[in-house]
Amino acid sequence: MSVLIPTMGALHKGHQALIKRARSMSKEVVVSIFINPLQFENKDEIAKYPRSPERDIQLATLAGATEIWMPDYEEIYPCEIKKLKASAMADLYEGASRPGHFDGVVTVVNRLFEIVKPEAAIFGEKDFQQLQIIHAMKSAVEIIGVPTVRAYDGLALSSRNVRLSEHGRISANVIYRAMAAARLAPTIAIAQEIIDTTISTDTGFECDYAVIVNEEDFSLATDSTKHKRAIIAGWIDGVRLIDNMRMGA
Repeated sequence: MSVLIPTMGALHKGHQALIKRARSMSKEVVVSIFINPLQFENKDEIAKYPRSPERDIQLATLAGATEIWMPDYEEIYPCEIKKLKASAMADLYEGASRPGHFDGVVTVVNRLFEIVKPEAAIFGEKDFQQLQIIHAMKSAVEIIGVPTVRAYDGLALSSRNVRLSEHGRISANVIYRAMAAARLAPTIAIAQEIIDTTISTDTGFECDYAVIVNEEDFSLATDSTKHKRAIIAGWIDGVRLIDNMRMGA
């Protein structure tokens, strides 16, 4: 079988974990590197996105990629773009803060699937809402999620982390600390209070949202929800960071 790992480059150990998982499943592992303009709010954000093509090739190869594909814009969008509409979940949280973002995601993922024709595709759970929206595409391609890879202090690895200042990098750990402290709370109300209180201790983090949701449809979780997940997003040093964690034992 062939397995695709779609990326926008600036690879790190989190991406390598996806590649290693793919290689454990298949001898044919394709890593695509394409900065998709449809999922950015503006050209300034695209310009700021980190780029390291030579290092990307090295890291992907070391992790087991058998093909590294770096298409240009015309190869992905050879004619007028017909933007696809993501599921209703795309209007919530990350989608509400970044209108049209998930439409851009499903559009490019669909194009990558059309071109590569993989049997499976692997995505990281760090972008959990994105993962659920891609599942909702109901493609013939098997969608596999891989747990978030974290730094020594719990910060989720992200290509955007390189843009953080030294002080910002320290502040960013408040996201993980908030979720970890709340994970085993006996009720949703207590868990939410722990998250809110922990986040408020760090003035360097400008919170967008920090809530506990039902993993399946991103409605607000209740104590009876089977699979609860904390999702947090905000800005440090003008850099948007997102993370999530399953709540409960």
